[in-house]
Amino acid sequence: MNIIKKYIEYLKDNPEGYWFKRKLYGWGWTPARPQGWLVTFGYAILVFIFALTLDANSTTKETIFTFVLPVILLTITFIRIAYKTGEKPKWNWGISKEGSEK
Repeated sequence: MNIIKKYIEYLKDNPEGYWFKRKLYGWGWTPARPQGWLVTFGYAILVFIFALTLDANSTTKETIFTFVLPVILLTITFIRIAYKTGEKPKWNWGISKEGSEK
């Protein structure tokens, strides 16, 4: 079975209804439900919108207050949402032969 099919099976095996499941490789989360995808796309869109506030004439102070600080606060919020609605993060390196993550 190829890795994509295994990965899809892993995401679908979600009886707890987590919005985010642990990544199979590394540390962190990946969206597993539509709500998780919505939060992820919302985060990406907001970062893009904040990036549009920048131009070549932006001062350092403008850059910090219109891009850097909002993106830091947005990222903290995104991580908190993933932590509250997802599995407890831990280091993984694939799926074991028995079908559960290592």
